[in-house]
Amino acid sequence: MLDWLLVVLLFTFCALLVAKLDRIATVTSEGRAIIHDGDTITVGGERLRLRGMDAFEIGQQCRRGTDSYDCGRAARQALDGLIARRSVTCEVSGHDRYGRGLAECAAGGIPLNAALVEAGWALAYGDFAAEEAAARKAGRGAWAGEFERPDRWRATHGGMAEPRHDVLMKVLAWFRRLFGGNEGE
Repeated sequence: MLDWLLVVLLFTFCALLVAKLDRIATVTSEGRAIIHDGDTITVGGERLRLRGMDAFEIGQQCRRGTDSYDCGRAARQALDGLIARRSVTCEVSGHDRYGRGLAECAAGGIPLNAALVEAGWALAYGDFAAEEAAARKAGRGAWAGEFERPDRWRATHGGMAEPRHDVLMKVLAWFRRLFGGNEGE
């Protein structure tokens, strides 16, 4: 009798899992982008956070030699230059703790997330380690001088910590969506 009960429970669990999986999907957003900072844009009315990378914050100071500059503004300008008023296509899967869609985006065939890291205006944050290594080695962007990591800068300037967008976080977020919890909490 106990064996049959376990079988019924297992089948019930599988049926619920299949029903939930049917609701979880990647959404595509496409259109003109409003650029907020180096890793946040709005496309098709949805505010999106570029997944797997972390750009410098507006107002964050970096140093090149004896000069300091706003590397957050430089990151925003770099993103603006990559988009170049072209239509942006984003694959959105999940949301961060602020309700922004986590997205991988491209404009004119250029993958924006990877390109920003490779240009040295964002750091790998779960993905794009090879692009960060190339930027560091070539001294591109902020790597041409000294800087504080954006996540550390936010921590000392009243910003909220954000979990990395790595594979483990994707799996945990998937389970939260599957079983009804809020992602990013």
